[in-house]
Amino acid sequence: MTSGDWSGRRVLVTGATGLVGSWLIKDVLARNARVVALVRDPDPQTELYRSGDWRRTSIVQGSLQDYWTLERAINEHGIDTVFHLGAQPIVSVAHRSPLQTFEANIRGTYNLLEACRVHQGTLVKRVVVASSDKAYGTQSHLPYTEDMPLQGRHPYEVSKSCTDLLAMSYHHTYGLPVAIARCGNIFGGGDLNWSRIVPDTVRSCLRGVRPIIRSDGSFLRDYIYVKDVSRAYLRLAEGLDDDRIKGEAFNFSPEHAVSVLDMVTRIQRLMGQEQLVPQILNAAEGEINSQYLDATKARRELGWAPHYGLDEGLAETIAWYRDYAMRDTGGELLMAETAGSGQVA
Repeated sequence: MTSGDWSGRRVLVTGATGLVGSWLIKDVLARNARVVALVRDPDPQTELYRSGDWRRTSIVQGSLQDYWTLERAINEHGIDTVFHLGAQPIVSVAHRSPLQTFEANIRGTYNLLEACRVHQGTLVKRVVVASSDKAYGTQSHLPYTEDMPLQGRHPYEVSKSCTDLLAMSYHHTYGLPVAIARCGNIFGGGDLNWSRIVPDTVRSCLRGVRPIIRSDGSFLRDYIYVKDVSRAYLRLAEGLDDDRIKGEAFNFSPEHAVSVLDMVTRIQRLMGQEQLVPQILNAAEGEINSQYLDATKARRELGWAPHYGLDEGLAETIAWYRDYAMRDTGGELLMAETAGSGQVA
């Protein structure tokens, strides 16, 4: 597959209503591929539905935990390219309820990989598995590089370490044409997980209330704009026609670590709400203090580089939420006080 040549491809996206899934589907549709979207719960507030993109896709409703739903989606729709983005993505949720996270992230991954294995060659030609910097766990040196061991300790980290190891197992044992993408903290319009730092800080600024920081504010993170992530996944899928890419993991990062407090103050500055003093709770649980990635391998072997600077991505993100707040239902959800309005480190 050459860069940008997706005409006639049949693409399955799991996690289609999530932040990355919604924007990836936009990019795949723009390249004239046919998209099949796995959706657990149709939600009109998500970008997939809000944008109307769902009308241009084939929707398969079901969960990752149901193997036969995944097998049917691949077989009946003749899928040749799979983007496995579906997961329980919130660290605090995993900390409170590890079983739910293990079921979605571990069982869901091996179900998907097994369905791909059954149909590899005749149908499935390439599989991209979305992982996370959390798969590395705590390391003695930063930034993370792809040759570091996977040593998650807390539930969410362990679920991502397992995801990676399962993908590697299916490649090395069965020759499945799979590659793994590891990103840091992804942000962008359409993220309705209000426990995350960007959407909750934007919402706080729109309300005119103090942003909440659950950690002490000093944690260092990679922040990467969702449009750069979508293009990274597309580039990785295109690269899977090269045997050197199969079975490999790649970090995708702007390679510029930012503290949580700095991220909050950037958003405040862009929204003209610098007078709001962040409320620092210093109560984060199950969080790694600092995480950031080295993306040399992706730059060298895939020719990938981010197109968006941090402030540029944040400006587009803020514009999305402003537009969302102007709509009746979205405005009520965005402006209402909700029990889930905590803050991720």
